[in-house]
Amino acid sequence: MDNKRRNFLKIAGIGTIAGLGGTAVFDRFISGSVPAGAEAAGGKNEKKGTVSGRRLGMVVDLRKFYAQPELMVKVEKACHQHHNVPDFPDKKDEIKWIWPVKFKNAFPKKSKLYKDDATTKEMVPVFCNHCDTPPCVKVCPTRATFVDDDGIIAMDYHRCIGCRFCMVGCPYGARSFNWFDPRKALDMSKINPDKPTRGRGVVEKCNFCADLVGLGKIPKCVEACGDTRAMTFGDLNDPDSEIRKVLRENFTIQRNPALGTYPSVFYIV
Repeated sequence: MDNKRRNFLKIAGIGTIAGLGGTAVFDRFISGSVPAGAEAAGGKNEKKGTVSGRRLGMVVDLRKFYAQPELMVKVEKACHQHHNVPDFPDKKDEIKWIWPVKFKNAFPKKSKLYKDDATTKEMVPVFCNHCDTPPCVKVCPTRATFVDDDGIIAMDYHRCIGCRFCMVGCPYGARSFNWFDPRKALDMSKINPDKPTRGRGVVEKCNFCADLVGLGKIPKCVEACGDTRAMTFGDLNDPDSEIRKVLRENFTIQRNPALGTYPSVFYIV
């Protein structure tokens, strides 16, 4: 058995135990480098713990989505086209990066008594919360899921072995598994050549358009909202940033904050 395979099995085996018993197992049995920023997911809500010093997040203004339901279609289309997300005809096989759900499903801990019409009827856009303490990172046996320099929960699809531990670990249902070859569910004439297509047997999810962010651009969903300001993206660590200004001026909620994952996505209701 060569060293590369031996090391892979070591990581996978210990990672399985870690998924059951906590991150301390990694500290005791695995040494060496980790993906950039992965140390920021060690269980502490340290906003300054990222490599870059930034902590990127999102504010979603539900009032704008309620007033303009077509925005949900626009942001989903922009996201899925950019990232070559397959469109499987059977709903049980669908791959989701950003998608609409009912308010009661997005925020199950919130009171459901006497809701206003908009909250009752309209849909809420949901996606990966890019948590400060992401359970998905802790349970991944191969480090396919990691925290990048800006605090984005990113994925290395080449490392993913399809164990789906991350799907079990994510309390928000923000990950999808490719049961079939996703390329067969793509219109190859409209594929984005700048983005990879995934293979069968891997997990995928929203990555805050980390490729665009690295170029100083904004995520496709934010771009699709145009001047509506339905979505605001920026550095949560910068008190002078636009996203912090929006948070200061508006009451926001997060999805299941009691879980202690510290989501980086906020909703104006």
